[in-house]
Amino acid sequence: MRLRVRDYGVTVGVMTPGRRNSIADVGDVTVGHCTVDLPDRGVHTGVTVVAPAGGSLFREKLAAAACVFNGFGKSAGLMQIEEKGTLETAVVLTGVSSVGVLYDALFRREMERDAEICRTEGSVNPLICECNDSFLNDARASRLGREHLDAAFSSASPDFEEGAAGAGRGMSCFQLKGGIGSASRVFDAAGGEFAVGALVLANFGELSCLTAAGRRIGPRVEALLAAPPSKSTAERGSVIIVIATDAPLDARQLKRLAKRGFLGVGRTGSFVGDGSGDVAVAFSTAFRIPHTAPEGGRCVRETLHENLIDPFFKAAAEATEEAVLNALVAAEPMKGRDGNERRSLKEFLPAALEG
Repeated sequence: MRLRVRDYGVTVGVMTPGRRNSIADVGDVTVGHCTVDLPDRGVHTGVTVVAPAGGSLFREKLAAAACVFNGFGKSAGLMQIEEKGTLETAVVLTGVSSVGVLYDALFRREMERDAEICRTEGSVNPLICECNDSFLNDARASRLGREHLDAAFSSASPDFEEGAAGAGRGMSCFQLKGGIGSASRVFDAAGGEFAVGALVLANFGELSCLTAAGRRIGPRVEALLAAPPSKSTAERGSVIIVIATDAPLDARQLKRLAKRGFLGVGRTGSFVGDGSGDVAVAFSTAFRIPHTAPEGGRCVRETLHENLIDPFFKAAAEATEEAVLNALVAAEPMKGRDGNERRSLKEFLPAALEG
């Protein structure tokens, strides 16, 4: 198991992490990766899938919402989530040049699973989100496809790799190596125990701003680096936040929850630069929404009373903050295209915390 930020004595927030301290503490959520490394071509990229539940999400959807904090990005599928408030495929994360091919791949995969899609039941809405990995990955040479998507689905598990895996392979964060990170919080509310989990694709930030649990450690890391990173690569990336909960929240409440993820990103030191694409998607596993109208045409379900939602907001902010730090700690240092290099936060974290 890779080290995570808590292994260095850094405690984020005040709430209790789940058993895995990951998005997989929510319902039946699993995560899978396919990592692609072709060093001779400068290709270092991949695919990550967040599978929210078993069965057919097309036939039995989840309540969901999306929030675009800074709209510099090339995601696909957000518009329908915004309009209808439902999620009907897994969430697919990837690099900047692979959104189109993976949209096609997921669309065709879903049609193979359900023969009525684009026949009697309309089309399916694949959700693909990206971050720009072109500093370490030759995005002009990389081209992912169906085989990579299928491999990511095949590897999906509650126990998954963080850091430079899957979509995180070519990502940078705070001018260090970034990638995939996750965390969760569990707590009592509304007469039961609930979980909120976050997974991030972290690819943003200026090193001088890096903050860990309220401590601004970026300047100390800069001082420890023999050659500080070039300012020309600063804050031009993105972050994708996926938030899951097992609480009965409707789409409107989930949009409010999604917004709180950006508070967690901000606590790590991001100021959301002009070229940063920042997107959050939130979903609930508490109930399913049938694709076909039930007898009588009504769907009746319980939802959380708004007066009790604050712990969920706090959990989303804390879990997202810790997820970013876990991505930084888990990612190994690497050299990418044209000799471009990113160091790992774990190389400097003990000394940075002492400074």
